[in-house]
Amino acid sequence: MITAMDNKDEPEGVVLTEQQQRSRRQRSIAIAVVLLALVVLFFVVTLVKGPAVLVRPI
Repeated sequence: MITAMDNKDEPEGVVLTEQQQRSRRQRSIAIAVVLLALVVLFFVVTLVKGPAVLVRPI
């Protein structure tokens, strides 16, 4: 008895075209750049505020 699991010639899941793979990579890079920019922005804001960030009235 042959089942779908026995067929090793076909790749499992969705097979992306070359254009879709490029698009996915560009999207991933854009997300990484935006995330890095946010990290840098938060770091710079923290440096500008200085140690006063930790001094807050309760």
